[in-house]
Amino acid sequence: MISKELLDILCCPETKADLVLDGETLVSTDKNTRRRYKIENDIPIMLIDESDKLSNEEWEKIMRRHGKIK
Repeated sequence: MISKELLDILCCPETKADLVLDGETLVSTDKNTRRRYKIENDIPIMLIDESDKLSNEEWEKIMRRHGKIK
């Protein structure tokens, strides 16, 4: 599990946007890129080439769940 302290200092390597912890992934709060990074064995894989780009609908659903948009 990613600690709050680590989550506070991690950011999206592409845009430097904040991240939210969503299950076993970290999701960028940047609406344009909508990157999702995997966490394997409690280690975030923060490589842009290894990330997924979420659809607008999926990204908005995650952001609502975490109180980032209404």
